[in-house]
Amino acid sequence: MVSSNAKIVVLISGNGSNLQALIDDIVEQKIAAEIVAVVSNKANVFGLERAAQANIPHQVVNHKEFTTREEYDAQLHSVIAGFSPDLVVLAGFMRILTPWFVEQFTGKMLNIHPSLLPKYKGLDTHQRAIDAKDEEHGASVHFVTPELDGGPVVLQSKVPVFADETALQLASRVQEQERQMYPLVVRWFCQKRLLMLNNKAYLDGNEIPNTGYAAD
Repeated sequence: MVSSNAKIVVLISGNGSNLQALIDDIVEQKIAAEIVAVVSNKANVFGLERAAQANIPHQVVNHKEFTTREEYDAQLHSVIAGFSPDLVVLAGFMRILTPWFVEQFTGKMLNIHPSLLPKYKGLDTHQRAIDAKDEEHGASVHFVTPELDGGPVVLQSKVPVFADETALQLASRVQEQERQMYPLVVRWFCQKRLLMLNNKAYLDGNEIPNTGYAAD
C-alpha cells in the first residue's frame, strides 16, 4: 500500500537543485510524501530560498557554531528528530556525519554521490574521473552507513566523459542525471518498495546488485 503521508527531512549545503527536483515531483504527485523540513549547515544558500518559495519549514544549523563534530551532530539530530521523519535525504549536504548520527537513521537516510561508486568516494569526483581518463562517469544513490560513501547502492546513472571536457562541464551533465534519478529512488522508498536490511539494499524484495541498478 502506498503511503500518502511519508515525511521527509532534506539536508542541504548549497543551491538545492536536487531539493527542487523532489519538490517538483511531490507537487506533481509523483511522490506520495511531504517535505516537512529543509535544514542547511550554511546560511544564505539558495536551497533555503527554494524551501521558502515552496512554503516548507527551513532552518540553519551552522556547523561553525560548534566546537566538535559530535556536538554539531547531536544538535542536528535533535532538530531532525523533532519532525519525526520517515526518511532523511542528503541533497548536497557537505558534511561528514559521525557514525553515531548515521546509526540514528539506519535504513532511513539516502544520499546521492557524484561518481559511480565504489569509484571516487569523497570530493573532486569529476576532476578525478577526467584525470584517470575514464570513458564514463556518473552518479549513485545509496543508503547512508557509517562508512563514507560506502552504503549499499540503489541506482546509478552513467554519462560519457568527452575529450577536453572540463570538470564543470562534466558536473553539469551528471547533475542533470541526478535530478532525474534521486526522486525516483525517494518514490520507491515512500512506496515501501525499497529498504535496507543487513547492509544490503532490496527493491520489491529482491537484493539490488552491489553497484545498484542502472537508470535508463
